[in-house]
Amino acid sequence: MPTRAIRPRSAITSGRQLFVNGDPNSAWTRRYDDLIQAHHADLGGASELSEAQVSLVRRAAAIEVELEKLDARLSRGEPIDLDAYARVSGHLRRLWETLGVQRRRRIRDVTHITLEARHE
Repeated sequence: MPTRAIRPRSAITSGRQLFVNGDPNSAWTRRYDDLIQAHHADLGGASELSEAQVSLVRRAAAIEVELEKLDARLSRGEPIDLDAYARVSGHLRRLWETLGVQRRRRIRDVTHITLEARHE
């Protein structure tokens, strides 16, 4: 019986592309990709994530980029829909909770701080 040819993986699955149809050179895409890479690292590396987790990270990164665009509008004094902003921020928080992202506790080294420096 003849064997069926192995079908190649999609460009998105193999990591050659981020989107089915999209601009790989836009500022939005570059920031989106930066966030994905950073969040993969936060979660132990892409190789440690399930496909569902990878998908949730991608959704969260897209939401983050859009929220950053709204932050930029606010910084210019432009109006935004604050109710929508708050709702989308809540969705992002829930995605991070689902993914189990937690704030790392960092212990601050205070052995070198003098009494004078503490009161400045």
